[in-house]
Amino acid sequence: MSEHRIGTQEEFEAARQELLVEEKELTRRGDELARKRRDLPWVPVEKDYSFETEDGTKSLADLFDTRSQLLVYHFMFGPPYEAGCTVCSSIADTLDPNAVHLKARDVTLICSSRAPLDKLLAYRERMGWSFDWVSTVGSDFHRDLGFLHTEDELRPFLDGEIPPTVSQMAQASGTDVLGYVTEGPGLSAYARSDDTVYRTYVTTARGLEPAMAYYGLLDRTPMGRHEDGEETFWLRRHDEYDRAH
Repeated sequence: MSEHRIGTQEEFEAARQELLVEEKELTRRGDELARKRRDLPWVPVEKDYSFETEDGTKSLADLFDTRSQLLVYHFMFGPPYEAGCTVCSSIADTLDPNAVHLKARDVTLICSSRAPLDKLLAYRERMGWSFDWVSTVGSDFHRDLGFLHTEDELRPFLDGEIPPTVSQMAQASGTDVLGYVTEGPGLSAYARSDDTVYRTYVTTARGLEPAMAYYGLLDRTPMGRHEDGEETFWLRRHDEYDRAH
């Protein structure tokens, strides 16, 4: 572990109190952003999306399952994948136990991917999850939200130097780089009112960090995330760590 400033308990308490002021400011700012997020205009979903589920083909409205709110995690698991994205899998580890608590607040949580349903369900069994997982019929649902990319759109990235982490994640999912980065992760939220479904929020990238609980915890450890300079990404599926270390 790298060298660090050493101090007395009194020095720690003084510095901690200064930091606490900033942490409280951040909390208040977070509350304000949450309010503004809820105040975003709702957009009616006019396209008829279809999904393959364990109970047959369903519409987006059907996925609410009697509740008025729906959260969809767009899980990177494309048709050529042999296993779900490692990072998305770590997110699903957080989502799965929270689904029951969201139901208590009138929210249905599901995951959506483009791979065939039987492949998704087999992977869900391997991972020990229980959330509902649907397979999109066609590509429009993920594409319309910006979570599916064409080869032409990706060409500047593909023609450049591919980061080792991307190659590592593609290999871990049993596909090539193009097959891997064609998919994108995301979270979308919906409300249903008077038989109309509205899209209320969409996020991706670091907007997904609330579902990556380990980062919030690592941010409070002495070494933090400690990812800079690492040639191999540390994250693994939860059943792969014994093999990795």
